[in-house]
Amino acid sequence: MAKRMGYVRVNFEEKLALFSKRWAPKVIAELNDYQFKLAKLEGEFVWHEHRETDEAFVVLAGALRIELRDGAVELKAGELFVVPKGVEHRPVADGECHVLLVEPRGVVSTGEVASALRAENNVWI
Repeated sequence: MAKRMGYVRVNFEEKLALFSKRWAPKVIAELNDYQFKLAKLEGEFVWHEHRETDEAFVVLAGALRIELRDGAVELKAGELFVVPKGVEHRPVADGECHVLLVEPRGVVSTGEVASALRAENNVWI
């Protein structure tokens, strides 16, 4: 029997304690070509879209509003929302919010929009 290496348990609270910067997702795991990213959000992000992929938001703590051009989705801890590809959206957190993002490797946080809030990609923690 071959010895398996690299089994890793990831604890969200432990990982979240390692950073404080808002709107700067940190990669914590990969599944095939998808990355799981933790982020701390507060305030308003920029309107943007991802033309080639859906984007999943899982709220771990706090509350998040995903504004869409034709409405908004309110999320609280324990809830999930998938923004379909090509749908313009803007995440807004009135207070600090912790989220798990699930999206393909290489997705740019602001889509095609140039912004000071654009996060560095592929940052592991």
